[in-house]
Amino acid sequence: MTTASEAGQPAIRTVNLVKIYQTGGLPVPAVRGVDLRVEPGEFVAVMGPSGSGKSTLVHMLGGLDTRTSGEIWVEGRRVDTLNESAWAVLRRQQIGFVFQFFNLVDNMTVADNVELPALLAGTTPRHARERREYLLGELGLADKADSAPAQLSGGEQQRVALARALANQPRVLLADEPTGNLDSRNTRDVLRLLGEVHRQGQTIVLVTHDGRVAGLADRVVTLLDGQIVDDGAVAPRRRTRGGAGDVVELRS
Repeated sequence: MTTASEAGQPAIRTVNLVKIYQTGGLPVPAVRGVDLRVEPGEFVAVMGPSGSGKSTLVHMLGGLDTRTSGEIWVEGRRVDTLNESAWAVLRRQQIGFVFQFFNLVDNMTVADNVELPALLAGTTPRHARERREYLLGELGLADKADSAPAQLSGGEQQRVALARALANQPRVLLADEPTGNLDSRNTRDVLRLLGEVHRQGQTIVLVTHDGRVAGLADRVVTLLDGQIVDDGAVAPRRRTRGGAGDVVELRS
């Protein structure tokens, strides 16, 4: 199968993307004419103040929210016109999601929560199990495989949610504030795995308020009032002791 990089196509591209909500009969623009291009293997952090349209943008990229107008392309295929069932197939096969709130299945074990996406995507049970063991091991959760989500702390649940999103080795990982509710220790665990999968070639688009998270990215895209106001590469970073205190500097 030809990949996006082989075909010279971006992993994600948007053209004049617009989202307008109707509140009390009045139009409220959330995303206004965003043109974004993410190359295969690139890590893009999306930053901006609350209400700037960050989460809305990422949700539209994965078909969790419909666009008002504009275009969304994934690996050279236009996807904004897909129906919900087609979006579900696309997400199952090519897109992983991590949310600020974990959305784990309460009546399934940690192991089953992580393995299920890979099995739904057609992975063999053996490969799904091996992938789960690797991811939980990397996140320090190997001993929690048989636990229920309710038996875990919030930080542990978020790490399980990250493992689940990566279980089927998606072409694109979309993450909405994945460290927003985590303490510094859990944040470091999540950042370590994000950095590792990025080095392995994972494409990542991640919404964050946290400069430590943005410091892992190749680019930082800044939104304000639903529009891109800055898009810059992240300069080489100075490491502080502990590894999670990167200084973010943008090259204009």
